[in-house]
Amino acid sequence: MSARPPPARPHIGLNPSNRFGGYSSSDWAEDDAWDSGSDEEASGSGWRTTHSRSTSSTAPKPVPKPQQNSSSSTLASSYTHVNAPSPSSYPPRPEQPPTKQGWTIITNAREDGRDEGKQIEAAQYIDHDGDLIVGDLDPDEPVVKGHNNTQVAKPGRRQCVVREDVDDIVQDPLHVIRRIPSESDPQNDGLEVSEKVLRERSIRLNRRQRFLECITNEDVSMAQLRKLSWNGVPDDLRSVAWPLLLGYLPLPAHLRISTLARKRSEYLSLVELAFARNRDALDQQIWHQIEIDVPRTRPGVPLWMHASTQKSLERILYVWAIRHPASGYVQGINDLVTPFYQVFLSAFIDSDPEEFNPALLPTEVLNAVEADSFWCLSRLLDGIQDNYIAGQPGIHRSVKRMTELVARIDPSLSAHLEAENVEFMQFAFRWMNCLLMREISVKNTIRMWDTYLAEGPDAFSQFHLYVCSAFLVQWSKKLKEMDFQGIIMFLQSLPTQNWTDYEIELLLSEAFVHYSTWHNAQSHFGK
Repeated sequence: MSARPPPARPHIGLNPSNRFGGYSSSDWAEDDAWDSGSDEEASGSGWRTTHSRSTSSTAPKPVPKPQQNSSSSTLASSYTHVNAPSPSSYPPRPEQPPTKQGWTIITNAREDGRDEGKQIEAAQYIDHDGDLIVGDLDPDEPVVKGHNNTQVAKPGRRQCVVREDVDDIVQDPLHVIRRIPSESDPQNDGLEVSEKVLRERSIRLNRRQRFLECITNEDVSMAQLRKLSWNGVPDDLRSVAWPLLLGYLPLPAHLRISTLARKRSEYLSLVELAFARNRDALDQQIWHQIEIDVPRTRPGVPLWMHASTQKSLERILYVWAIRHPASGYVQGINDLVTPFYQVFLSAFIDSDPEEFNPALLPTEVLNAVEADSFWCLSRLLDGIQDNYIAGQPGIHRSVKRMTELVARIDPSLSAHLEAENVEFMQFAFRWMNCLLMREISVKNTIRMWDTYLAEGPDAFSQFHLYVCSAFLVQWSKKLKEMDFQGIIMFLQSLPTQNWTDYEIELLLSEAFVHYSTWHNAQSHFGK
């Protein structure tokens, strides 16, 4: 069968069926990944072709205003980004010297201004043909032992602290909560503490205690757990609360350890089966696209630039894709793994997961983090799989409903967007496809997913619609002062770099108001 061109942008769904068998790796030489750095409008769409491959800093080019509205279906297959998103969602990757084979680990700059680098032998993972992994600690460097025999980085580097009880946590997920760090007594820390700080600390401790009472019950009450989780899950309890909310861990306590061991073993068997033969035996179309997308997952964040993390992500995505032939691998799914991986990684460390090098962890721990991430991702995607099958009907339906919803929430904004010929598909497609993860940080996403998981299995397809609507309306005043070009450029580079839990909670509260008002009034959605 003769080779055919890659599927149209902005979204590539790779299916392991024979109809894609005509592709070869050379067909993808000009990277067709759906990424902020490689978007290009399809010919004949009326849009100027744009590229963002250059690493130099240049002003964005003007965006031509269309003569008239084009249909959403046309835009869905021909338009995604006008310009690269802001550094808050996809910071530019620093220029690195070319490599000959294998990985190059670039460590932090030394005090004299020079970078310390180390070339790893190609035999360790040569499939990537020179992709760069930027991190803060080489996995094969000596590790300094810290307090209680924990591992820390060399002096002068970012701290990477592994909990001393990781083996116990692997065996029993509830072990992670049996050594909860106590907060210092504000009356004995030598500092004057305001009444507001004391009150907030008391609220946090009370919430934590209610969570502990809930998840340590012999039979967890799902209703109570959802009620508690809506306002946010304590950081060190998410690795237990999220699997319970997703149904990955059973609610009866006596079944959890055996279930966890069985599911992790099952995942490792799937990996072994998928990669039993050499690379040539893999589905080349799926594997090649995963190889393209994985290094772009959260570039600039050390965790996602380590070789060990990227190899885990590749295995998760490939195994999921071949188990779901209706959709295969679709660009954007790689982003959806990151919250799960960071949450489960956090259970085994006492430092910032985004600055951590997973190569410091034992193999058994890494396998557990990877397996738990895979199964929770699978649970999430089960509820939104129609976003990723051929034609992506779930995304088209959500964008259409968002258009109608915003027209009722903020009629003047809706009218202005229509007058400027701005189609919702031009910006909301990415919001639905990546669940706003290109607009906010992983930390913000994790907090938002506390509420999504508390809302139940339909939250990622239903409640997310109201979150996106509230997110757009939040910028209403600014948008109504802009023309077409300004609107598109602003929505592709939103000022969310410094958002905290506070902004996310305001957004969720506003979305809940809209949800309560409109969700049961289905007549506001067009037929």
